[in-house]
Amino acid sequence: MKRKVIIDCDPGIDDSLALMLALSSDEIEVIGITIVCGNSPVEMGFENAKKILAHMQRLDIPIFVGADKPLKKTFCDALDTHGADGLGESFLKDIPGYHQTMDAVTFLSKTLKKQSCSIIALGPLTNLAQLISQDVEAFDKIEQLVSMGGSYKSHGNCSPVAEYNYWEDPEAARLVYQQMAKTKKQIHMVGLDVTRKIVLTPNLLSYMERLHPEKGAFIRKITKFYFDFHWTQEHLIGCVINDPLAVAYFLFPELCSGFSSYVQIETDGISRGQSVVDAFHFYRKEANAVILTQVDVKAFFQLFISRILHLDLAQIDLLDTLI
Repeated sequence: MKRKVIIDCDPGIDDSLALMLALSSDEIEVIGITIVCGNSPVEMGFENAKKILAHMQRLDIPIFVGADKPLKKTFCDALDTHGADGLGESFLKDIPGYHQTMDAVTFLSKTLKKQSCSIIALGPLTNLAQLISQDVEAFDKIEQLVSMGGSYKSHGNCSPVAEYNYWEDPEAARLVYQQMAKTKKQIHMVGLDVTRKIVLTPNLLSYMERLHPEKGAFIRKITKFYFDFHWTQEHLIGCVINDPLAVAYFLFPELCSGFSSYVQIETDGISRGQSVVDAFHFYRKEANAVILTQVDVKAFFQLFISRILHLDLAQIDLLDTLI
């Protein structure tokens, strides 16, 4: 049976690639998409999600608008990274309408109480924190929670120590991790230690265009701004596509490895947004997270390219020369 999943996201270039991967994978059924402010303002994220669903011919999937600001701090988008439209300044055609009668938290509450379902969270955890505040019983029913966020030993991407999603709303992230500890469940932290290794290079993109010109051209269109940003900021030839790894890990956990530990999210001072991992068990608290530290990069790109382009794995056996 397909695993039912809700994707909570802030599209965003890499969120969009993650949605494309999820919708191209038969192992899961995406029963809804919830939008949170993050990479883009929440209404822009809603519009971008519609554009991706239209591209994938999956406008049957409902999208629910969620939090338009963090719990406490002033909202700070990442349009400098993702472009003025949040989709690499591709300025795809708008998809009119499609608004739902309920908001994201109401949808999460009703759905989680009704059926077994997991959540892949690709943005700040504000919607999930609001769910805890409004209906903790529903939150506790989440089958599995995978979060693209945080960092263990890798440096931050918006401060020396903080990854953007947790930095954008550290109070929300802290609340989610605290609640996971109470329920004795573990959030799967797909952080910068592993996502930084997932670099879409010019060679890989050209390879995708060679294999499937139409789909490759679409990916080039929405990622060109991302490529330019990474070169300007980090002199990286390529772009880090964080969010698709969270989806890939949900599909095939063997792609990554790590360890369980207690994690606390800092909310004050220069370490605001830092995910503090008690790897040596100083606090003597039960683990509330699985922290991923290693990833099979080749296996990820084999999965990503084959699924996005709808090809058999055997058709991309030249990938060894491109990684």
